[in-house]
Amino acid sequence: MRLIRVLLILTLGLGVSACSKFATYNGPEVTHVVVNKGDRRMYLLHGTEVLEDYDIGLGFAPAGHKQVEGDGKTPEGTYIIDRRNPNSQFFLSIGVSYPNVQDRENARALGKSPGGDIFIHGRPWKYRKGGRDWTAGCIAVTNSEMREIYAMVKNGTPITINP
Repeated sequence: MRLIRVLLILTLGLGVSACSKFATYNGPEVTHVVVNKGDRRMYLLHGTEVLEDYDIGLGFAPAGHKQVEGDGKTPEGTYIIDRRNPNSQFFLSIGVSYPNVQDRENARALGKSPGGDIFIHGRPWKYRKGGRDWTAGCIAVTNSEMREIYAMVKNGTPITINP
């Protein structure tokens, strides 16, 4: 009887961990994230080796560099992955360090706010029919892809977002 109870507890524990939104990753370090907006592709690199690549969605007005809050554009340039949100309304998310000093100065010259809160994130159920470019300027992938990315990409990793 005790053996059956132990087996049931172990089975339940394994079942719960299999349903977790958090994955583990023990492969090569991701040293750079590259986003090519025009191709709607994101690449996780170790040096020059592509470890993973993904189809992506962008801001609802994807052409051009983000300049001001609410413009619907995804920024362009080199930034840093600077934060994580395990409780994001967009499944999981990792933050991009937009705006940088230049972004702030450009927006200030226009008398506007540069905006912020740019993330790579998943796609929750309520946004399932949002089309390809549906975010407010973020980079979107599927939830299963976001689970991988969240495990692979660490804070401090550079991200280059190309036109």
